Amino acid sequence: MFLSSDVKSKLLMHGPRWLVLLIDFVVVWSCFCLSYLLIMRLVGKVNISTMLSQSVVVSLVYFISFLVYRPFKGIIRRTSLNDLFLIGNSILLSMLVLFVSAYSVDSFFLNQTSSRTISHTIFHFSHTQLLLHGMMVGITMSGLRLLYRELFHQLFWYNKENAISVILFGAGNMGHNTYNMLHLGSRNRYRVVAIVDDNPKRIGKHINGLPVRPLSHLSYDLLGQIGGAQELIIAIDDIDPERLSRISSVAEKLPLKIKVIPPSSKYIEGAVAAQHIRTLKIEDLLGRKAINIDNPVVSEAFQGKTILVTGGAGSIGAELVRQIARAACKKLIIVDQAESALYDVQQELKHLNRPQDIKPVVGDVRDAVFMEALFEAERPDIIFHAAAYKHVPLMEENPYEAVWTNVVGTTVIARLADKYEVEKFVMVSTDKAVNPTNVMGATKRIAEVYVAALNRKSKTPYIVTRFGNVLGSNGSVIPLFERQIKEGGPLTITHPDITRYFMTIPEACQLVQEAAVMGKGGEVFVFDMGRPVRIMELAKKMIALKGLQYPVDIDIKIVGLRPGEKVFEELLANGENTIKTYHEKIMIAKVNTDDLAERYMEIEELCNYIKCMPASYCNIELVSRIKAIVPEFKSQNSEFMVLDDPEFLNVVPSEKSA
Repeated sequence: MFLSSDVKSKLLMHGPRWLVLLIDFVVVWSCFCLSYLLIMRLVGKVNISTMLSQSVVVSLVYFISFLVYRPFKGIIRRTSLNDLFLIGNSILLSMLVLFVSAYSVDSFFLNQTSSRTISHTIFHFSHTQLLLHGMMVGITMSGLRLLYRELFHQLFWYNKENAISVILFGAGNMGHNTYNMLHLGSRNRYRVVAIVDDNPKRIGKHINGLPVRPLSHLSYDLLGQIGGAQELIIAIDDIDPERLSRISSVAEKLPLKIKVIPPSSKYIEGAVAAQHIRTLKIEDLLGRKAINIDNPVVSEAFQGKTILVTGGAGSIGAELVRQIARAACKKLIIVDQAESALYDVQQELKHLNRPQDIKPVVGDVRDAVFMEALFEAERPDIIFHAAAYKHVPLMEENPYEAVWTNVVGTTVIARLADKYEVEKFVMVSTDKAVNPTNVMGATKRIAEVYVAALNRKSKTPYIVTRFGNVLGSNGSVIPLFERQIKEGGPLTITHPDITRYFMTIPEACQLVQEAAVMGKGGEVFVFDMGRPVRIMELAKKMIALKGLQYPVDIDIKIVGLRPGEKVFEELLANGENTIKTYHEKIMIAKVNTDDLAERYMEIEELCNYIKCMPASYCNIELVSRIKAIVPEFKSQNSEFMVLDDPEFLNVVPSEKSA
C-alpha cells in the first residue's frame, strides 16, 4: 500500500466528528431500507413510499440516540470495546423507542379506522424487521470502525520500513493489555509476531490468532518460523525476580533486546502504554525482590533535626541526601571535597525549593580545624558518615591516603560527634571490612573498631552499617561493563569464579536510615543482600540485555585478580553471628569487643604516626601497623603479602622500613 506523504499526513489527522455522525446516519438509513425489502418481500407487502417514510422516522430516532451516547466522538483508528458498547447502547435505546412508539400508536388508533392508514404508514413497524435492522446496524457500524482501524494499522505500522517485530512473553492480563496497547497505540512501531508463556494452563491458547507457545520454544527455530524478531517484551503482573531471571537466561542466548513492562505501569485496571516499556535492567535480575521500606518512623525521626552527611556527593552519600531531603528535617548539610560532584547534587535539589534548609559545604573530613568550625556553627543532631576512599586497587597502591581518609577522617568526625553530643552517628561501612584482604577493607575495619570503642565512653550512640556492592555506583562493575560494551568489548573480568553481593543504591540508603532509627549504639548492622552474583553471569546478562551475543558480538576476557581483591566476599567475619531485628532484611552482627580499649589506643597511635610521617615514608611500615590493629587482615595478590610471612614478621620494624 503506497501513498504519498501528504495523503498519509491527512489520514493521521483526526477527521471531523460530524462526518462520522453522517456516515453512521447513512448506515442506519441504508440498513433500514435493506431490512425492509428483505422482510416485506417474504410477505409480499413491499411499498416504497412506506419504506421511505419509515426510514426517515427510524433514522431520526437513531440520530437522537447517537446524540445521547455519542459513539461518533471516539477516535476511529483507536476503536476499543468501550466504543462498541456505545454503539450497542445507542441501538438498544433506538429499538426501545421504536417498539414503544409502534405499540402506542397501534393501541391508540385501534378503533379509529379513518386514521388508521396514516398511522400504519409511518409507525406500524414489523418487529422482526426492527430486530434485523438493529443487528445490521450494529454489525455494519462496528465492522466499519474495526476495518478502518485495521487498514490504518496495516498502512502505518506493518510495513517493513517502520515495524519492530517483537515476541511478547505473557498471556495473562498484563500480556493481553500489552498486546492491545502494541496493536492499538498510534505512536509506537511494534508488531507482535509470537507470544510465549511458561504457565502450562495458557500454552496452546490463542490471542488474536497467535498461539501461546511454551518458554522452551524460545529458540532460533522459532525465530526462523516467524521470520525473525528484534525484541522480547516481558509483560507479567508482579513478576518474581527468580522467574524473570529464568526467562532472561533463555532469551539471552538469542539476538533479542530484552524489555519489560514494569509493575509501576499497572495503572487503573492494568492499563499500560508504550512509554512504560523499558529495557530490562541488570538490577531486575538480582534474583530477589527489591527491598522497599516505607516506615513513617524514619521520616518522623528526622523532623526538626539538623542532619550532616559526609561524602554527600558520592554514590551512597548523594542518594542519602536525596532521600533525607524529602523529609521534614530542619537543615541538611552536605560535606564533600569533590566540588564538581557537590555542585551537581546542589543543582539536583533545587527543585525542592528549600535553599535555606540545604547547605552544601566543600570541605575535607580530615581537616579537624575546619570540621570543628562547622560543628560549632551548625550543631548537627544526626550524622551519616559516608566519606571514604573505596577503590581496592588504588588504595592498595596508596595506603597513606586510605588511612588518612578512612581512619583519620572517621576519627575526626567521630570525636566531634562526641564533643558536640550528637544524637546519633551512623557510619557507612563495607563487606570488604570482613576478614579484609586489602588495605581499603582493613582501614574500614579500623574505622568500625574505633567508633565501637568510642560508643562505650560517649553519650552519643555510634552505629555501623555494613553492606556489599551497590549497582551503578561510581567505579563499580556495571558502569565499567556498560562502557566496554559501548566500545565493542571485550568485557574484562578478574576471575571466572568471582562473586559479589549486590543491592541498588536506593535500597542501601533506605536500609542505612532504617538502621539509624533502630540503632541504640554499638551495633554493626548487616543487610540481607540475597545470594551472591557470579560476575561472569552478570557480564553475559548485560551483553544479552543489549541484544548482543557472547562471544559472537562481545567477548569476555579474564585478566586476573587485582591487588587485594577477593574471589568471594563475606558479610560476616569468622566467629560472627547475627541477631534478628524487627526488619527481616536488617540484622545485627555479633562482633568481638573484648579488646576495644587496647585497639582504640593503637588506632590513636596510628593516627599520630601518619600525621608525623616523613616524606620518605615506607608503605610496608604503614601497612604493618594496620595489620597489627586488624590481625585478620591477610593480603592477597599484593606486595604486602610479605607481611603475612612469619619469617618476615621476626624482622624488627626499623629493618622493614629500611
